[in-house]
Amino acid sequence: MPPPTCPNCGADVPRNAKACPECGADDESGWKDSAYTSRLGISNEEEFDHDQFVKEEFGGGETKPRGITWVWWVTALILVLLLLAFYFR
Repeated sequence: MPPPTCPNCGADVPRNAKACPECGADDESGWKDSAYTSRLGISNEEEFDHDQFVKEEFGGGETKPRGITWVWWVTALILVLLLLAFYFR
């Protein structure tokens, strides 16, 4: 019995489907639980450390999102002024 949604792409899987209609995943290619745990190198889900996984996949550095730089603020201001100039002409 396939899962209700494909763990690979997130598409809805019909009840008696042999494979995902979107990406083609099936029991052989990876929607079994054992496929995920073996791919991650763990023997059961209780051993999985999400924080460690994220750190290994995306790097350990804590980065904060940058704000909009001053160049974009100036560009936006110029565009608004141009629009107002054309509007009042």
